[in-house]
Amino acid sequence: MRNVEVGTRNSRGRSRAGTPTLMFRVPRSAFHLCVVVAACTPITTRPDFRPDPSALLVTLDARPERVTAALDSLVPAESLEVAHSNVRDGYVETAWYETQAHRSRHHEREITNLGATVKIRFWADPWVPGQTRLTVEPVYRPRYDPSRVERELEVIVPKEHEGYKIAQRFVDKLKERFGVPKAAR
Repeated sequence: MRNVEVGTRNSRGRSRAGTPTLMFRVPRSAFHLCVVVAACTPITTRPDFRPDPSALLVTLDARPERVTAALDSLVPAESLEVAHSNVRDGYVETAWYETQAHRSRHHEREITNLGATVKIRFWADPWVPGQTRLTVEPVYRPRYDPSRVERELEVIVPKEHEGYKIAQRFVDKLKERFGVPKAAR
């Protein structure tokens, strides 16, 4: 008897060539392994999401793709530059922005005032069908340490900081554009 799905033979029989077969022969192709590896490989370009408790949270009446696309147009309108954006992942990140000079900085070595330079990250996550939970994280770096990963040094800006006010303006504009569900009011 032969089980065709997995190629096992569960009786002592002879093949057509006259050679004895093993009791349980389980041939497998490498294709199965490739499928498992591909299924376990992450396909997102979005960085790890570890929201800070003091980050801004808002629920919007729109799908994440629409919110992310709107952010791509709102960020340049506020004189900031988009450093990373992925509509599929619902992620937008600005370049470092110096709030006193009102200028974007592309490299860490260009930053002259660490306390006044912020980066804003947006995570648009699906909430219930047709709604998005947006997390806005305005961060700054209190010190420069090239031996550590940039994200480890970042701290959420206080509410009095100009960077927090910019992030709050983004949230207000998105609320105005998409609306807030009745349950979130």
